[in-house]
Amino acid sequence: MTTSPSSGATPRYSHGHQPAVLASHGTRTAANSCAYFLDRLRPGMRVLDLGCGPGSITLDLAEIVGPAGEVVGVDFSEEAVAAARENARTRADTTATFLASDFFTVDVEPGSFDVVHAHQVLQHVPDPVAALDAMAGYCAEDGIIACRDADYGVMVWYPENAGLDRWRETYCASSRALGGEPDAGRRLRAWANEAGLDVETAQSSTWTYATPETTRWWGGSQAERVRTSGFAVRAREQGLSLAEVEQIAVAWQDWGRSPDAWFCMPHGELIARPNLAAHQGKA
Repeated sequence: MTTSPSSGATPRYSHGHQPAVLASHGTRTAANSCAYFLDRLRPGMRVLDLGCGPGSITLDLAEIVGPAGEVVGVDFSEEAVAAARENARTRADTTATFLASDFFTVDVEPGSFDVVHAHQVLQHVPDPVAALDAMAGYCAEDGIIACRDADYGVMVWYPENAGLDRWRETYCASSRALGGEPDAGRRLRAWANEAGLDVETAQSSTWTYATPETTRWWGGSQAERVRTSGFAVRAREQGLSLAEVEQIAVAWQDWGRSPDAWFCMPHGELIARPNLAAHQGKA
């Protein structure tokens, strides 16, 4: 989602921020993406949402902390931030603000947030340990760091489909070529330990598509993303022809239409606290 402090490179997000991607990400909610820490939220809290995309989760969190609280959504993509601000206007939200910024240089007061959150972000960061350290810097002494990331290596689907196998192979290779780690979910605890955080919980949950409505939507959404998002660009960089990219898109559509279609996406979930002694020692 962004670069490490030392990379100096322009961020390259493997999915891209094309309309099909933002539309898919806009279906994410606090309920389906943040259930593992929602019981920690209270009215009046300050929340920093890093890699907020179109802001659907951010705005849900803003409703929970209420007008006495504050939520700041951050994304390096101007397109994503513009979509988030428009969504905020549509929902008449006055609690959330949105900033276009790199993960590591957000213009906020250090140590001032009760919750520092990143959903599906660390898998895209070349140095996730440095990213977690940055999150600790934004977090209040008694606050929490909450992260959730998918794990592509253990995604499963039925019926078996060679086109979806090719999709995963291509995406994972593309992600790693950009410095990401698509199997991030299983690594969250290890990265937090390396960053010197105090891990409270490391668990998992899934998104499962297993009804005619959800499988048709997921298959169609993925087909559109294969054709029009960053996937198509990265696939060509991996040596696939346009015809091969189209075959993957058609495979997604065919899978989604199957009456037997079933897809499970596991996620790792982490709640940690900043270890102030460790963090100050790095300063």
